[in-house]
Amino acid sequence: MGEDRQEGDKVPVKTDMVDVNETRKNLLVEIPSEVVDAEIERVARQYSRKARVPGFRPGKAPARVIRQRFRDQILHDVAHDLIPPAIDEALRTRGVEAVDTPDVRDVNVDEGKALTFTASFDTLPPFDPGPHDTLALRRPPSTVEAEAVDQALQRLRERAARFEPVTGRGVAEGDTVTLDITRSQIETSSDGAATTATRLLDKHEDVAVELGAKGNPPGFDAHLLGLEAGAEQTFTIHYPTDYQVSELADTDVSYAIVMKDIRRRVLPDLDDEFAKDLGEFDTLGHLTTRVREDLEREARHGAQRELRAALMTQLAARLSFEVPRSLVEHEIDRRLEEFARRLVEQNVDPRKAGIDWTAFRESQQGAAREAVASSIVLDQVARIEHLEVGEEDVEREIAQYAARVGRTPAAVRAVLEKEGGLSQMHRGLRREKAIDFILARATITEE
Repeated sequence: MGEDRQEGDKVPVKTDMVDVNETRKNLLVEIPSEVVDAEIERVARQYSRKARVPGFRPGKAPARVIRQRFRDQILHDVAHDLIPPAIDEALRTRGVEAVDTPDVRDVNVDEGKALTFTASFDTLPPFDPGPHDTLALRRPPSTVEAEAVDQALQRLRERAARFEPVTGRGVAEGDTVTLDITRSQIETSSDGAATTATRLLDKHEDVAVELGAKGNPPGFDAHLLGLEAGAEQTFTIHYPTDYQVSELADTDVSYAIVMKDIRRRVLPDLDDEFAKDLGEFDTLGHLTTRVREDLEREARHGAQRELRAALMTQLAARLSFEVPRSLVEHEIDRRLEEFARRLVEQNVDPRKAGIDWTAFRESQQGAAREAVASSIVLDQVARIEHLEVGEEDVEREIAQYAARVGRTPAAVRAVLEKEGGLSQMHRGLRREKAIDFILARATITEE
């Protein structure tokens, strides 16, 4: 209850701060007994006005009865009301800023006694991010070779391929066939000798199989070569001991197939007509030019990403103290949430994806630490260089994001305000300005 306390009220405290390490601090806090008793009295009055006590009309129960009956709840509310402003006041008085919500423990509160507790938190000591002109970076080349253009054009041809029915011959390499497939497990005796016993695994109709595809079972394609539509065939495949599907490794599986259809993939000619079929090109030359421009743009973006990644690594190395553990854990949480979100977008349930999340968290430790360390350095550079983000920067970022997701800027801003995302966007834009500031002064060699 305790709703009469005004936010921002100062709570007189006695404090002592203990350094656990360079960033982790323990704040020992004591709130005088007279402040505690006054707060108990205030909260008890709130309970007296609202609580229903058998034998008394609402609001008429004696204060002694209220304090006895609701003692634990009252003391809980008193601690809940006094501790946050006490921490804020203690940190303000000492000129210390916590990077995360302090962890409160060892709370002792009772009538007639001082309220004591310990607040543990991480903070960032002042540090020098170092000179920017000593940063040496290499920008990877963004040149696109003719071979890359040819390969991109070939991929466009393959996506535009059509499948034509095959008549008058059997299955050949590269064909795509339609099959009915029945799979059975061949059982073995205790001495390892094969028996005639089989166990049905599954049956599938109208399965499309492309001969030569990497996912085909070992030796499967060879049994199809030469078969014509309507043919039936039964054969056995032995899966090697190192087969990637563990339940099939070192087993014999019988396949009974019915060949229902044979088709061959036909690629379109690489000519002006092919370019026109793609919709917006008059000639093959125009298509080739666009493909090259797209590849060059991707190469420039890739080179810039590599350059920034190298910068982040060097900035992280300049941090002169160990990254606070709480920040690393938050970054790992963010990475896991992002990974789970991508799974959901692919219609995969993260809880049923067979992922060892403990191992996944552990695998993110190094990358998360580097990301946090580089962000700390960027924030320090922004403070030292007085880099600020204006409202026009925020509006521009919101407009660009709204255009990407197909929503109005007003709708995007409303969501950000509701979810507290504006401060995160502001922080991200400030770090981007710090990156631009540093890159403009670093030594960059073009490879």
